[in-house]
Amino acid sequence: QFRAAVLRYVELPGAHLLRALRLTPDAVTLLGFAVCVASAYLVGAGWLLAGGIVFLAGSGLDLLDGALARLTGKVRPFGALLDSVFDRLGEAAIFLGLVIHGLRSDFSDDYQLFFITVMLLALIFSQGVSYLRARGEGLGVFTRAGIMTRPERVVLLGAGLISNQIVWFALAIAVVSCVTLFQRMFTIR
Repeated sequence: QFRAAVLRYVELPGAHLLRALRLTPDAVTLLGFAVCVASAYLVGAGWLLAGGIVFLAGSGLDLLDGALARLTGKVRPFGALLDSVFDRLGEAAIFLGLVIHGLRSDFSDDYQLFFITVMLLALIFSQGVSYLRARGEGLGVFTRAGIMTRPERVVLLGAGLISNQIVWFALAIAVVSCVTLFQRMFTIR
């Protein structure tokens, strides 16, 4: 029911607005990526609250590119590929911004090492989860198995940035993504 509500009250109205603005699904994908890169810049500069808000806005566009493609009859395999690639790149950009933030902050050496390690682990396991979905589909096994998929990661990243508690949210992303990675691996097996 939650998914149906998002479709009815967010995706469809958003897709109608984007169509009225004469944007294509691919343009929305690239715009969402550009917004995530802007967010990463803000985060790297130490503006976590602003970066979190901008990141959630950019990630919100990810809901709309597919809805716009369906609405306009422009669903294409290349569009799905473009969306998938730029989703991963946008997520990687925010983690890069977080690593830069960690390097530029006046954290103690031990905390800085912990902070950067957590960010890299969250990035690695997040990308691994996404890779396994794509690789499974390549093998003919369609899976969204696991408890830490992209929407959950986006919400946790945004909440962690906005609350200025990103290291703990990213640690949760890393740990639960690791579990999800194995869930998907066994599902594909």
